[in-house]
Amino acid sequence: MRIHLRRSHAAALLIAPLLVLAACGGDDDGSGGDGDNGQEAPEPSDEPVHLTISHNATRPQIEAVWIEDYVIPEFEALMAEQGREVTVEHIEGGVDDYKTQLALDLSVGEGPDITSFDQFWTAEFAAAGLIEPLRTLVGDQVDEWEGWEQIPDAVVGSLAVDDEPYGLPLGTDGRVIFYRTDLFEDAGLPTDWQPTSWDEILDAARTLQSELPDIIPMQLNAGINMEEATTLQGYIPLLLGAGGDLHVDGMWQGDTPAVRQALEFYDTIYSEGLADTDMQLLTDGRDRSFEAFSQGNLGMLIEGDYLWRGVINPEGNFPLEDREDLVGWALIPAQEPGAGIRGQDFVSASGGTGRVINPNTEHPHEAWELLTFMSSYESQLDYVEREPRITAREDVNEDGIAHDPMLTFVAEEVLPLTWYRPGFEEYPQVSEAIQFMVENVVSGRSDVESAAQEFHSTLEGIVGPDNVAGG
Repeated sequence: MRIHLRRSHAAALLIAPLLVLAACGGDDDGSGGDGDNGQEAPEPSDEPVHLTISHNATRPQIEAVWIEDYVIPEFEALMAEQGREVTVEHIEGGVDDYKTQLALDLSVGEGPDITSFDQFWTAEFAAAGLIEPLRTLVGDQVDEWEGWEQIPDAVVGSLAVDDEPYGLPLGTDGRVIFYRTDLFEDAGLPTDWQPTSWDEILDAARTLQSELPDIIPMQLNAGINMEEATTLQGYIPLLLGAGGDLHVDGMWQGDTPAVRQALEFYDTIYSEGLADTDMQLLTDGRDRSFEAFSQGNLGMLIEGDYLWRGVINPEGNFPLEDREDLVGWALIPAQEPGAGIRGQDFVSASGGTGRVINPNTEHPHEAWELLTFMSSYESQLDYVEREPRITAREDVNEDGIAHDPMLTFVAEEVLPLTWYRPGFEEYPQVSEAIQFMVENVVSGRSDVESAAQEFHSTLEGIVGPDNVAGG
C-alpha cells in the first residue's frame, strides 16, 4: 500500500482524536450542540466587556485592516452611544493550519469570542461539541436578525447542521471556466466562448494545443498537493456534470457511472497532454497554474471567482494588467445538455466562509451583537468597497459589486444553479479519498476502473459498507 502523508492529512490525524475526546467529554447539562430551541436570550452585561475576534489574517491583508480600522472603532462607538463600555481586540492570525489551532483552543475552553470559520468544518466541529447552534448560545433573538431575509437558504445552510445555524455566513463563491481571450483569438476560437458540453471543452483545448503548441491548453486541478482545490475546482464540477453527487438519499456515492465518467474526462485531458501532469504533483502546482495563466501561458482553467478577485487583480500575487480585456469566463457545462445534476445544462460548486461564536464566551449577548454588526449591510458594504467579493447578503451584492462584471456574473448566473458541500463530519476524509483517486488516474498509477473501485473501498472504510452506494 502506498502511503502519502501530507500536511493537512497529518493535521487531520491530530484533529480526529481531539474531536472524539471533545464529543465524549462534554457536560451533560442540556446546553450541548443538539440544537436547543426556545432558549432565553442572555442579558447584556452591566460591567465593562472585552471581546476578541480572530481571523487568520495579518496586516496588510484586507480582512485584518477592515477589522481593525472599521469594525472595532465603529462597534465600540455604537456601544458607547448606548452608554455601554465594550472594547474589542483583534487577534491576528497567520497560522499555517488554522483549523487545527482552532480545534485545540476550543477543546480546552479557550479561543476568541468570535472566529472566522470555513463552511465545511461545521458538521465536524458540531459533532465534537466544539461549536453550538446560535439559538443555544443566544436564544430566540437569532430569529429576529434582519439579515436572514437577505441571505439565500442555500447560503444559510452552508453553516448549518440539520437546518440549525451555527454561525453567520460571510460570503460565497462560484466555479466557472476562465479563459484567455487573447489566446483564444490567436487560435481562431471565439472570444465570447460558452461551451455546452464536455466535447466542446475538449475541442477548444485540442485547438489550442494544435495552434499554440508552446502554451498549456487547460488546467484541471488533480493532485493531492492541490488539496481541496482538486475536490471542489476539479472533480466536483465533473461529477455534477455527469449527473452525480457525493451523497444521495442517505448514501455516499462510491463506484458509480458518474464517478467513472468524471475520471475518464481527467484521463482524456492528461493522457492527450491537454493539461500539465507534472504541475499536479508539485506542492506549489496551483500557484504555478495561476502564474501561467497570468503570463499568457495557460489557455483556460476551472477556478472559483477567487482567481479574479484575489489572484490576478492589481494587488494579487499574479496581477494581470488589463484583465478585463484579456480574460473571459463561461459557465461549466454538463457532459451534454440536460445531463447535469437536477437535469441541469450547466453546473457549479460553491464554498463558503462565515463566523461563529465561541460557546465558551463569557459575553454571549455582546458577542452576538458584534457578530451581527459585522454581518450588517453597512459593514459588509464597507468591506466590499475595500475588496470586491460576493457576500452572503443579496442587498450588498446588488449595490457593492454592480460595477464588476465577473462577480455580477457569478452572483446572478452561477449561484442559482450551484451546489454546496454536504454538511457531514466525514466530508474532509471523503475529500482526501477523492484527491488520492484523481491523482492516481492523472499520474498513470491506476486506470479509471481500478481507481473507482479503490475509492469505493476507501469510502466503505470511512463511513461503513452499508452507507456506500455503487460498485
